Amino acid sequence: AKPVMWSPVEKTALAEAEVEYQDVTSTQIDVAFEIVDAPNAPELVGAYAVIWTTTPWTIPVNQALAYGQNFLYEHFEIDGRRYVAQKDRVGPLLYRMGKISKEQVDTLLDIGQVEIEGWKLLREFHPALSRAFDAATARHPMHELGGFFAKPRPFLPGDFVTTDAGTGLVHMSPDHGEDDFDLCKAHGIEPVFAVEGDGRYRDDWAWLGGADERRMSVINPKLNAPDGPICEDLRAVGALLSAAAFQHSYPHSWRSKARVIYRCTPQWFIPMDVPLTYLPAKTKAEKGWENEGGAIDPADEGLCASPTLRETAMQAISDTRWVPAKGENRIRSMVEGRPDWVISRQRAWGVPITLFVNRKTGQYLKDPAVNARIVAAMREAGVDAWNDAAAPALLGPDYDIADYERVADILDVWFDSGCTHAFVLESGKWPDLTRPEGHVGPWADLYLEGSDQHRGWFQSSLMESCGTRGHAPYKAVLTHGFTMDAKGMKMSKSLGNTIDPLTLIKDSGADILRLWALSVDFTEDHRIGKEILAGVSDQYRKLRNTFRYMLGALAGYDEKAEGVAVEAMPELERYVLHLLAELDAKLRQAVEDFDYNTYVRTLADFANNDLSAFFFDIRKDCLYCDIGPAHPLGTMKRRAYRTVLHVLFEALVRYTAPVLVFTAEEVWTTRYPDAGSVHLLEWPELPELGDGGEMVSRWSGLRNLKETVTGAIEPFRRDKVIRSSLEAEVKIAPDATPYNAFSAAELAELFITADVMLAPVETIEVTRTTHHKCGRCWRHLPEVTEDGNLCDRCSEMLA
Repeated sequence: AKPVMWSPVEKTALAEAEVEYQDVTSTQIDVAFEIVDAPNAPELVGAYAVIWTTTPWTIPVNQALAYGQNFLYEHFEIDGRRYVAQKDRVGPLLYRMGKISKEQVDTLLDIGQVEIEGWKLLREFHPALSRAFDAATARHPMHELGGFFAKPRPFLPGDFVTTDAGTGLVHMSPDHGEDDFDLCKAHGIEPVFAVEGDGRYRDDWAWLGGADERRMSVINPKLNAPDGPICEDLRAVGALLSAAAFQHSYPHSWRSKARVIYRCTPQWFIPMDVPLTYLPAKTKAEKGWENEGGAIDPADEGLCASPTLRETAMQAISDTRWVPAKGENRIRSMVEGRPDWVISRQRAWGVPITLFVNRKTGQYLKDPAVNARIVAAMREAGVDAWNDAAAPALLGPDYDIADYERVADILDVWFDSGCTHAFVLESGKWPDLTRPEGHVGPWADLYLEGSDQHRGWFQSSLMESCGTRGHAPYKAVLTHGFTMDAKGMKMSKSLGNTIDPLTLIKDSGADILRLWALSVDFTEDHRIGKEILAGVSDQYRKLRNTFRYMLGALAGYDEKAEGVAVEAMPELERYVLHLLAELDAKLRQAVEDFDYNTYVRTLADFANNDLSAFFFDIRKDCLYCDIGPAHPLGTMKRRAYRTVLHVLFEALVRYTAPVLVFTAEEVWTTRYPDAGSVHLLEWPELPELGDGGEMVSRWSGLRNLKETVTGAIEPFRRDKVIRSSLEAEVKIAPDATPYNAFSAAELAELFITADVMLAPVETIEVTRTTHHKCGRCWRHLPEVTEDGNLCDRCSEMLA
């Protein structure tokens, strides 16, 4: 029996994963316990030890008072009555009692500077030095009820006592608190099981006094209210010093949304700090574990002692990759401080705990033959095979059913979910799953769930696997955030702000939704709404338009006839291939890091900035004009451009396929109608490239210069001095061209201008060209004698 989270509404124990915290308003009370014995400080007899609590309903089951050994306490008098409380908490206590103002609370620490009517400091004492609380006892405020209530309440030292709130004295109810239970148990004080499963006191509990109006659940606000029966009783005997509303966070059942309580009940636990004994002795040398400890028989050579479940789990946490990395700290703190694992529930449905317990000794039966019969029955008839009628046959001829009780509890559902690795990973369906050396069972590559599962599935899987396999069931764990509405509010039917993915798909298409999902930081909570999706739609159109352009530009492309070797390509094409290789490395790393936001953003930036706004823009003239009857396959420059476009297409469609599933399929089948699905392709293989560091650096400078030139031209275009950059002539200083590796004609092609002149100018100068416009390529060139005539290149192409 231990205190566990208990739902009075569902009448069952709860796991941490089934508990959520909400802000509530409770009743805080200060209660006076009269000190009746203090062998080392007789002057305290007759004074009142003051406790503070936000659960008045636990007062009727109080059994002791806890204090901090290293705090300074005050014995003081006010209005003729003596009290004891921790020194720093006296001010807040007197304020709650209505004895001082809020402004006086802080200055009360230096009592000489505050005058309080009726106040008198009698003594300050340190429990560890004065031993004032040693063997001291107080009496319960309801001691006149006799019996349980008449027993003296001892003062016990508690390491958990703090001075953050309250009075520095804590009332102990071993039935309803973990610290209470442990401290009282250490001093021989047992729980009394006064509160039933429905949250009501036992019918025979003296505090009820036979009054029906007191037979309400302990979570009922009326029971705990300042004018409720508990406070009324305390007030009647002069023990209630204050009662007021108090806002704080409190655990609730995630199913019923009702408050839960700590309740001591007999449950089934898996200990966190007892050596595990599951491993065969042959692993002893591998593990370096000693065959010692009280958990096993040292004479049993079949097993060897091991670390505890907590130690094994902590090591497994270190061995696991957590995405994001902060997930490791979260689950580590939970495992470090978690109590023993309560695995039983009191429900009519679920997987039963199939054990027989000896009615006299309380020990459960461990017999392989009995277990084998239970397993066989379960395999044949399912969990319904575990019933009272079948119990004698399952127990077998060697045992008398009258001596054994069939356990009616079920397993925690989180224990069920934690076992998924056993019947999924070890099913034999995936033989390629790796098996850690020296361990039992394979690993999953990845577990993925919401951030709430650090206390749920992630942890129950970790515990179950560490307890039975010696390691985590996973190599990596990815934590997903939750999707909020556009205002950042949690979606709720009651608020009417839920968003149906099917509606979004109907309005925008599935690819827009997928692109949004991969564009957000999914490891944190994120928002979705019409305006957010509108921005995603713009991003989608740009990617789609990139593919539309490439499909048109590659129409009729024949790799054998047109393909150009990398070393024979112009430098711009080789530069773009280097950019593609850099993109490939970044995307691979993003996949490795589960960083899909970076994956999508990097892919989109490459398509928009490196291709559409730069490469495609420069080479569109070559694509449209470097081909004609005289050159049916186009110039070498055009063939090189189309070769690179082909490489880009083959890579980008693969990069995009996991993101824009339907669009990528549409793009792929448009170009290759008979080639099968794009989703059956592997990651692209890119052309072999040499070291292009110097070239990439040179072109990076050229792109910066191009942006500067474009910025200088823009005012002329805006003021309609020119209609496009093709009508502009640009003068730049010779040292402004990176490495001066390009001719003026080549720079004009890169800048998409009529001409570029290298001249000793301080800033870029822009003028309108006087050259005429070619009727085919629209470039303004000196050989064109009249608008509409053809330039030399176009004449050659059409010859």
